[in-house]
Amino acid sequence: MASLREAGSLAICRRLPPSLLRRSSSRRRRSLAALTVALLAVAACGISPTDVRDRENAPTARIPPPSKTIYLLRDGKLTLEAADVEDDTVESLLGALFAASTQALDGRDTALRGFTYLRIKDSLNPVQRDEVRLPRTSTLTVYISGEGTLSDLGKAQIVCTAQQDAAYVQVKIVRDNQNRPSKDEGRYTCGDFLRLITQ
Repeated sequence: MASLREAGSLAICRRLPPSLLRRSSSRRRRSLAALTVALLAVAACGISPTDVRDRENAPTARIPPPSKTIYLLRDGKLTLEAADVEDDTVESLLGALFAASTQALDGRDTALRGFTYLRIKDSLNPVQRDEVRLPRTSTLTVYISGEGTLSDLGKAQIVCTAQQDAAYVQVKIVRDNQNRPSKDEGRYTCGDFLRLITQ
């Protein structure tokens, strides 16, 4: 007993003219013949299946760490120099800046010899009660240790390296030596040291 769907299909087919039915069946035959030829061509190309074989390791690309810049000295002026760092954070850049004191610098120099980078602290300047409400700005505090005087060139190296991250509007430097109170070395922007930067 034919289902309702089959009965409906038979009814539609009975209404179609015989020439259209012949045309669609000849199209079907041509499609089937083309498919058969294609399958035979693929089967006859001589490729036989093989078992899975272990080969050498897949080729991989080693991505180098991001190359960033720090401020060193050349001829007594600040100059941007490439520094390969672990990542692109300000901490990594400052670590590389202070580590340069222990490396051969090939014609470059640093005013940070004898100083050690300790840590940083990021703080948003709070809005004062009677102050006009402007966007809050971020101050980066850089803690260092070491003896002697931190020159303007040394301060400029720290501040300008840190302010490559535009989030920091100013940089505060604090000397934090053991068994002594911390010493505030001041708050700066890189613009305060423009006279020291190579043009």
